[in-house]
Amino acid sequence: MSAVIELAPGYRAGFTQRYDGGVSAAPYDTLNLGTGVADDPEAVAENRRAAAARFGFDPERVVWMNQVHSADVAVVAEPGEVEAVDGVVTTRRDLVLGALAADCLPILAADPVAGVTAAAHSGRLGTAKGVATALVREMVGQGADPGRIAVALGPSICGECYEVPPGMQEEVRRAVPEGASRTRKGTTGVDMRAGVTAQLRRAGIGQIVADERCTLETPELFSHRRQAPTGRLAGYVWRS
Repeated sequence: MSAVIELAPGYRAGFTQRYDGGVSAAPYDTLNLGTGVADDPEAVAENRRAAAARFGFDPERVVWMNQVHSADVAVVAEPGEVEAVDGVVTTRRDLVLGALAADCLPILAADPVAGVTAAAHSGRLGTAKGVATALVREMVGQGADPGRIAVALGPSICGECYEVPPGMQEEVRRAVPEGASRTRKGTTGVDMRAGVTAQLRRAGIGQIVADERCTLETPELFSHRRQAPTGRLAGYVWRS
């Protein structure tokens, strides 16, 4: 299990690894936390209980998203699954927010003074659409101050590995120039971490830490591009 970090005073964040426990069979082995793949739902439920136990929170308090590569953000007050969003924000201090990924970028955030917590999933489309910016905007709407918000970016496919056709790269470049990259092969690529970091900086966020592991290059992490079909890792943020 990736180490838990203190994201902000009283708030913790952590990202799971695929082989740290879990009961899912190949190709979802072993700690798959996503229900949107063809894994056994009972195995996913057991994996979610195991991950929560390792991190030290109640699995019944987690808010999950049915992620659709949008820039839509919901304010939540109850645990469970929120339909068709890629960001969630809460002022409830007993909720745990989760974001799933298998190459896309999980974003976890908290303002400890306002008691506002947030999580988002930013893939190529979400980065182009500005889900990170929308997440900060909704946090501010709930009383957060950008100068106090701390953000943790999870592991994702890196800009040197994420090859895309020129048209897809241009879509990202128009929205966030920092998100355009060249791969190791010299082809057009997308760097979601660089793009989202730029969006957060422009939104006034100064406290950003990142797990810089590339999911494609790290066997301990799920990667759709390396091994589809596959499972999903999770980023969690919660009040300690």
